[in-house]
Amino acid sequence: MAETLIRFGIIGCADIARKVSRAITLAPNATLYAVGSRSLDKAQKFAEANGFPPHAKVYGSYEAVLDDPDVDAVYVPLPTSLHLHWAVLAAQKKKHLLLEKPVALNAAEFDKIIQACESNGVQFMDGTMWMHNPRTAKMAEFLSDTQLFGLPRSIHTCFTFNADADFLKNDIRVKPDLDALGALGDEGWYCIRAILFAANYELPKTVIALREPVLNESGVILACGGSLCWEDGKVATFHCSFLTNLTMDITAVGTKGTLHVHDFVIPFQEREASFSAASESSFDDLVTKWDKQPSTHTVKTDIPQEVHMVREFSRLVGAIKFNNGKPEKKWPTITRKTQLVLDAVKASIDRNFEPILIQE
Repeated sequence: MAETLIRFGIIGCADIARKVSRAITLAPNATLYAVGSRSLDKAQKFAEANGFPPHAKVYGSYEAVLDDPDVDAVYVPLPTSLHLHWAVLAAQKKKHLLLEKPVALNAAEFDKIIQACESNGVQFMDGTMWMHNPRTAKMAEFLSDTQLFGLPRSIHTCFTFNADADFLKNDIRVKPDLDALGALGDEGWYCIRAILFAANYELPKTVIALREPVLNESGVILACGGSLCWEDGKVATFHCSFLTNLTMDITAVGTKGTLHVHDFVIPFQEREASFSAASESSFDDLVTKWDKQPSTHTVKTDIPQEVHMVREFSRLVGAIKFNNGKPEKKWPTITRKTQLVLDAVKASIDRNFEPILIQE
């Protein structure tokens, strides 16, 4: 029913906003209501190019979107350095907040954002889309099955792509005043989230950045990695880079099973996604082949993962707006843990690769 639709405003016309605009259009419980940019012309062109309905409001400032009383929620795809100001202001204006990742330059900034959300009773969610893919829920079932997977012991993730010369010179993700975390914030965020996902969101005890990160002339990270250690002996590593071929892998090894994913951030196909699971693997008698081989599990979906994200966020907002519900704390809790680990990797790089203790 129309009255249950969550009305979205978008502040900023970043490229990722094209994808989320489409997701809002496809979500059954959301609608594109407003868009704002620093210039009215840019906002108008964005709305025209991305299927905004004729009645959508188009504004020449971010403030105008936040001041519109009919906007229920805002999607914020601005550069990370602008998140603190605009996310806090959005919360103060009672707008539910879907915030692009990385959510902040550090956990201290994120704490101010989430404090504003909590004090104003608005829902927070970050834009980590793969978390909402139905495949992810099936992966979680396997990882939590102590008979099939056992206990997690080793987790390894990788997200890289080979950026072109224009990206490496002009993209906001290589500019220290816009997205100072570079590849660590952009791709490393996904790797760290995947590690925490496989570890049931248990924070590691220590984090150490891998040596020889690649920085540009402005000191922004173009490639880096890290290792994580838990008190119970679990270990994890990740690698992220703007300089190598497109790769999106998770390998999680348990005492009884193994999980492999080769497209975890963006699936090979929009409407289906697969993962490989093995349990109690073994060789044949002559050790010439595997006796118990991994099995492939394919999960189909009627809507893309970003639409699942918008639908879930809108459901949570609707529960608050229409049923006097309270904001769901699951998502900000997971976000903060991701930011804490990311901060530790950055701190280890800055401190000559010394181990960094994670403290909540």
